[in-house]
Amino acid sequence: MAELKEGQKAPELHLPRDGGGELNLADLGGKAVVLYFYPKDDTKGCTLEAIDFSRLKPEFEQAGAVVIGVSPDSVKSHDKFKAKHKLDIDLASDEQLSALQAYGVWVEKSMYGRKYMGVERTTVLVDKQGVVARIWNKVKVDGHAEEVLAAVRSL
Repeated sequence: MAELKEGQKAPELHLPRDGGGELNLADLGGKAVVLYFYPKDDTKGCTLEAIDFSRLKPEFEQAGAVVIGVSPDSVKSHDKFKAKHKLDIDLASDEQLSALQAYGVWVEKSMYGRKYMGVERTTVLVDKQGVVARIWNKVKVDGHAEEVLAAVRSL
């Protein structure tokens, strides 16, 4: 699979979302889209990242952007995660791994010498024309949402 690069058209998304329904990138035309890919609902880093993006949601909206979290967790898991932490962002479920693979974030990882497949925490900023404007790989959560917001404002 080819690596996703800045300046190329963003791969389309058709994913079930929290609360029912489907999220499609094409339906968000006219807005910048922040796609943040994360490993698992209700784990420490993923929870902090979701809380940070939720806290800044009004500022992202004011800057003309929508924030969508994507993980391989089920819609039911997303619904529980949102309710438990009072999250205010959209969460898409990619149990089939289609978007995770298309965006190049489903990768081989290693922990304690054991290799396994999982999500590399990555954020992709898609501009209003559907082009990848910026990619953050191997994201460190602390201060990340603020950095992404600054990038959205500079589009």
